Amino acid sequence: MAPASIASSRVLVCAEATAKTGTLAAMGTCTQWDIFCKVIDNHGDLGVCWRLACQLASAGEHARLWVDDPTALNWMAPAGCDGVQVIDWSDTEAVRRAVADSAPHVLIEAFGCDPEPELVARFAQAPAAEGGPQAWINLEYLSAEPYVEKLHRLPSPVFKGPGAGLTKRFFYPGFTPATGGLLREPDLMARQERFDRAHWLEAQQIPWQEGERLVSLFCYEPPALAALLTQLAADPVPTRLLVTAGRAARAVQACISNAEAPDRLPGGGGSLSISYLPYLSQTDFDHLLWACDLNFVRGEDSLVRALWAGAPLVWQIYPQDDDAHHVKLNAWLDWLGAPPSLRLFHHAWNGFGDSPLPPPGPLDAWRETARAARDRLLAQDDLLAQLRHLVRQLVAGKS
Repeated sequence: MAPASIASSRVLVCAEATAKTGTLAAMGTCTQWDIFCKVIDNHGDLGVCWRLACQLASAGEHARLWVDDPTALNWMAPAGCDGVQVIDWSDTEAVRRAVADSAPHVLIEAFGCDPEPELVARFAQAPAAEGGPQAWINLEYLSAEPYVEKLHRLPSPVFKGPGAGLTKRFFYPGFTPATGGLLREPDLMARQERFDRAHWLEAQQIPWQEGERLVSLFCYEPPALAALLTQLAADPVPTRLLVTAGRAARAVQACISNAEAPDRLPGGGGSLSISYLPYLSQTDFDHLLWACDLNFVRGEDSLVRALWAGAPLVWQIYPQDDDAHHVKLNAWLDWLGAPPSLRLFHHAWNGFGDSPLPPPGPLDAWRETARAARDRLLAQDDLLAQLRHLVRQLVAGKS
């Protein structure tokens, strides 16, 4: 059954104390979380919300993921997840059933989306016997800018609409201990340690030989893409470029079709070979990042997964018309402690100014930077642990 049509959920058994107290503390693992997500123009928002829902279920919670377009879950999470119920936000009958069902204890409004008014009203009017409205979280976008630490956990009173009288709480993911941290499964590092690169590449039918550099490409349409392909084709070190499906594949194919010097690109005798990948599940996307010597990523979800991979990485930030993404990228490079070569490469890759794309590397220095950043992140509490802690504090009236 495709995840988009999943309607099953883990059977929850609550102690008698739950009905008497109506508190999350007494509910233990019977907490109901409703996560609301809208797919805008890519799948990063859905990727983050699906990971969060699955981690909640693994922690013994029950999660309902409301999404206006769940079709990407067919390839992102083909096996679904026990304990996670996926509901099509555009299905009026599903909304009607949810309004008639038990209200959630925690409502997560992801990335500024607006849940259906009927569902907000059901949450706001939850009787004490059901635990009442416990916590309304506004899960924000990821940034390394200083304002994140100032706004994280701040209250936002609701003055109108069906939720009037309630208070939302801003929750900002981030890279420092003063933020909400990043999503990380408890066994992530152990799974990565056991990963067999050669076996995975063979299973994916990706030809690879010892000594061939592996580079993953997950991007939009970076201005310097043609320059990167030309550089890799001319490099004496052989490279196999693993191109993800969708926009990245179309961008590479367009560059090759429009190449002024096709002899320097794949098929012309250069050092670059290209493998075009199918859409990968979240698990296999992690495997892709673990397998590669250099990872090009984009957006938010893939950036976080590339950081956990600990390999050299280049981030294409989501472009904004007012160039606000320039400030956001530089703030992240500052936190990363990026050496000059990595900073210059990022600027050119993201179209800052007119400087040409420098050759990638030295990868040893980039790798040291990535692993030092990962070590700092591993020393901090992950996002789910911090989110559950905040909810407990809100319920206990201590935040």
